[in-house]
Amino acid sequence: MTSGTTPGLARFNTSADSEALAALHEVCTSSAWGSKILAQRPYTTAEALFLASDAAMAELTPEDLAEAMAGHPPIGRPKEGDATSTREQSGMAGSSAELKAEMLELNLAYQEKFGHVFLICATGRTGEQMRDAVRDRIGNTPEREREIVRTELGKINRIRLTRLAEEESAA
Repeated sequence: MTSGTTPGLARFNTSADSEALAALHEVCTSSAWGSKILAQRPYTTAEALFLASDAAMAELTPEDLAEAMAGHPPIGRPKEGDATSTREQSGMAGSSAELKAEMLELNLAYQEKFGHVFLICATGRTGEQMRDAVRDRIGNTPEREREIVRTELGKINRIRLTRLAEEESAA
């Protein structure tokens, strides 16, 4: 291990391409993003991995972004049995029934307008903060919203890549 390389990052760098792609798919479901990250291995530091992720995210086409968004469940409805989405959306867990119902309504209105789920880096946000964000963003143009989604996906990817790089053993 070189200085700055964590056990998880070392394992990612040396794993078979198919195994590394599977791990990247858990971070982001865009195949274009995953291929770009894979092609640049090995990474000497987590920061180098983050920078590669940011660059790959900036290059995604609208179709690639749609593929990435398809891997995210609606806010307030994490995928059953998916520890990652449950953890990331924990701010909604203790929300009132009224807030959950309002969030469902807002999610549906957002999805009808933009054609995809409302995507936000939910880690550390309360249910109220997520509701306020969807209220604010529903008035955006599709072009503006696509760039906000790109930024939010980048934040989510960094959080997930941090977990990947810091894992002590293979999951």
